[in-house]
Amino acid sequence: MQPLIWRLVATKRAYQLQREYKEIEKLMQGLNNASRLQLATLTQREFVAASKSEFPHLYGTPPEQRYSAWGSGTEIGLSRARSDNLPVRLRGIALWLTVAYHETRGTTLPALDNVHRSLLRALRFLREAAPTASAGWFTAEEAAA
Repeated sequence: MQPLIWRLVATKRAYQLQREYKEIEKLMQGLNNASRLQLATLTQREFVAASKSEFPHLYGTPPEQRYSAWGSGTEIGLSRARSDNLPVRLRGIALWLTVAYHETRGTTLPALDNVHRSLLRALRFLREAAPTASAGWFTAEEAAA
């Protein structure tokens, strides 16, 4: 049994991530096919870079913020995703998806699990939009998670 305080913090974080995800999803839906292909490629690169990181859920977080409850990668990604500049927007979406995926992966809390499932749907959307760019994105273990 997890302490009540931790569940409340996780529920608040899940609510925040779900709200941000809705914005990211709208931005992804508004992309044309060429931009979706670019986004799929960038997201794949971000996943590779994050997986090489010591703490993938803190990917994109400045070193001085490493000891917070969660990193600032999603905040940075969302602020970039709101940019009018398409390359910056695509990089922001890719960063947000990567960090949020790693942050919610393997959770035992239902609220965060729902966010993780939403992220998996978004990643599937990208893989289907750009099948040639998505080869090797996930190993069988990560796809089952």
